[in-house]
Amino acid sequence: MRSEPIRYLVTGGRGFIGRHVVRRLVAAGAEVHATTRAQPPEQAGVRWWCADLTDARAARIVMQQVRPDVVIHLASRAEGARSLSLVVPMLNDNVMSAVNVMTAAADVPDCRVVLAGSLEEHSDLEPGSGARSPYSASKIAATTYATLFRDLAQLPLVVMRLGMVYGPDDPHTTRLVPYVVDSLLRGVAPALSSGARRLDWVYVDDVVDALLAAAVEPDALGRVLDIGTGELASIRDAVSLIADVVGARVAPMWGRLPDRPGDRDFVADPEPAQEYLGWRARTSLRTGIERTVGWHARQVFGTAASA
Repeated sequence: MRSEPIRYLVTGGRGFIGRHVVRRLVAAGAEVHATTRAQPPEQAGVRWWCADLTDARAARIVMQQVRPDVVIHLASRAEGARSLSLVVPMLNDNVMSAVNVMTAAADVPDCRVVLAGSLEEHSDLEPGSGARSPYSASKIAATTYATLFRDLAQLPLVVMRLGMVYGPDDPHTTRLVPYVVDSLLRGVAPALSSGARRLDWVYVDDVVDALLAAAVEPDALGRVLDIGTGELASIRDAVSLIADVVGARVAPMWGRLPDRPGDRDFVADPEPAQEYLGWRARTSLRTGIERTVGWHARQVFGTAASA
């Protein structure tokens, strides 16, 4: 492996985390390639590829054309619903795309793959109880295949199991944080579940730091690492912080939506990431929410919200 990568390929470059990674790499002067399924945008410093990575041939063509030093694989479908109708889409978008990318990367000498997983993979359940959603099942499967590629093909890779990532510029406006922030800024009471579930909230800039560390750190190779703060906060606590920062004049409507069956708390073990990446989350939940609300306020009103 080169000590400093020259050429990056970011899959899912128009997604929430992807757009932050792409911007950071461009600012650092890297050669940046990125994939998207939709019509690629015009963006200085980025060579965009329109590709559906669930198609093995498309993944192979992009990989052979780019021949990256590092692939940061972020393209995936993130939905927490329990519907069986999501099983096949999750299998295609989260498992097949990862397998296709790793297969194609194995044909590019010294190409390192950084694979975005999820803390939803954690198997601290009763033996045999299995995954709790199509999403968690797909992420468990993708990580299992990653370890196969690591051991069978000696593919240089790192799996990053991400916590509850939040921050500015999330294009998925129905996700919890952007939905609540935009609702409260507009004076609309968001309809929510009980809010009792506790999560490990990790700010997007800290996640980008971790992903880029995984692209270069020799000690990280072959490892599956949790990326989170190691601290739990309930959805109710996080939303209350948002309301406080916004200065909300309406109260969230708790209990208007049912809690999802099988939801459980998840928290990162941050010590391995500290040891093998030299990484630890630096942004407190309060600070991260303040930055997120400020960004949304600028989009809505052109000014920052008052705390």
